[in-house]
Amino acid sequence: QVQLVDTGGGLVQAGGSLRLSCAASGRTFSSYHMGWFRQAPGKEREFVAAINWSGESTSYADSVKGRFTISRDNAKNTVYLQMNSLKPEDTAVYYCAAGRVKTAQALHGIDYWGQGTQVTVSS
Repeated sequence: QVQLVDTGGGLVQAGGSLRLSCAASGRTFSSYHMGWFRQAPGKEREFVAAINWSGESTSYADSVKGRFTISRDNAKNTVYLQMNSLKPEDTAVYYCAAGRVKTAQALHGIDYWGQGTQVTVSS
């Protein structure tokens, strides 16, 4: 069993930065690939970024590539999403996820979700 708690969201102006954190409880955190998804009002939840269990491989959606960086610290059971050069279209609720299959631009087999943290980017 893994429980995920997402923090770090907030209100920021366009061009600004935020860092999201996802703290995990449970012994199996380091065996999971981890990722971030987001859902804007009226839209479906979409993939943002993923990192494999060891932290050696990362994947990004085209819309955030070059601006967002995902990382993890298995000793702290935490995964991060550093978001730079934020745009109004990045406004959404961001969710951390623990999954079993990581591909070039996706994370599948989600077993656990965080509760979500709101990111609002003003123009």
